[in-house]
Amino acid sequence: MLTIKQIRENRAYTIERLAVKGVDAAEAVDRIEKLDDERKSIQARLDGNLAEQNAIAKEIGMLFKQGKKDEAEAAKARTAALKEASKELDGRLRDVEAELNAEIVKLPNFPNKDVPHGLTAADNVVVRTGGATPELPSDALPHWELARKYDIIDFELGVKLTGAGFPVYKGQGSALQRALISFFLDCNTAAGYTEIMPPLMVNEASGFGTGQLPDKEGQMYHVTAAEVPVTNIYRDVILSESDFPVKMTAYTPCFRREAGSYGKDVRGLNRLHQFDKVEIVQIAHPDRSYEALDGMIAHVESIVRKLELPYRILRLCGGDMSFTSAITYDFEVFSAAQQRWLEVSSVSNFESFQANRLKLRYRDANKRTQLCH
Repeated sequence: MLTIKQIRENRAYTIERLAVKGVDAAEAVDRIEKLDDERKSIQARLDGNLAEQNAIAKEIGMLFKQGKKDEAEAAKARTAALKEASKELDGRLRDVEAELNAEIVKLPNFPNKDVPHGLTAADNVVVRTGGATPELPSDALPHWELARKYDIIDFELGVKLTGAGFPVYKGQGSALQRALISFFLDCNTAAGYTEIMPPLMVNEASGFGTGQLPDKEGQMYHVTAAEVPVTNIYRDVILSESDFPVKMTAYTPCFRREAGSYGKDVRGLNRLHQFDKVEIVQIAHPDRSYEALDGMIAHVESIVRKLELPYRILRLCGGDMSFTSAITYDFEVFSAAQQRWLEVSSVSNFESFQANRLKLRYRDANKRTQLCH
């Protein structure tokens, strides 16, 4: 999440940057500043009360020693009143801090300066393309027809067992799916990523840490992608600069609701409720996170090239980016049978946004803790 320092030190920048994501943040920033002012005021009063209590406590002992019992009892009564007031202030402080935090977590990450302006996928920018598009014969079949013809994916059986969007892979279909998962993991480990086999389900703290909650709550079942548990391995961790870069890869079956999806764009394997995903995650030093991002893009591109697929890389516009991302590049491959581009991968830099939620930090050369990227 954004820090109160980021929001308060440059109000105009906050509003301008979030507008690139299509968010009008002016009112939210006003509420955050007001709550932060109230928090500071309560904290100052609470600190003052505590200081006065400490001073009176010392005074009471002296008054008793001097035989000034009445004055000592009056001082004790004053202390009791201050303690009661402090208790009320402490309760109010916790409420204001919770309200302030609730407002801040609603704000998305700042988009990087290189993020194009725009609200929809039509405003995304093609960075580069590669691979040759095959010329298919006029009677070429789409993959859902091929799957039925060769009995390698059974969509109807999936509907019977679970529902639409839950295919059953059979025979060579199962072998192909398994082989692709192994291929991706092998490519990733060869590039220096440590393979992780994480739990499929995460708790609320993990979902919050990576920004899926509260943003993606309506899209998820109660299991999520590998990025969430793998990144949360480092929740509440302080790294050394020598630990960078931390590179991890994991395979998980994933689940999403995709509420409201229908029509030709969700036929066959397009937009499933259950799908398989192999992911790479890096934790990087802030000064080198964009170098890491470029390396991840090049790595994914090398895999697509090995598969000899026609592809293009898009830099997403502000309105098409995720809540947590500072910049995102999508990989799309061209389906000659469907005559359209299909997203197959996405590479993002979250900068310090997730790290702040995760309390994921490193200790710099001056022994100060800083947020990772």
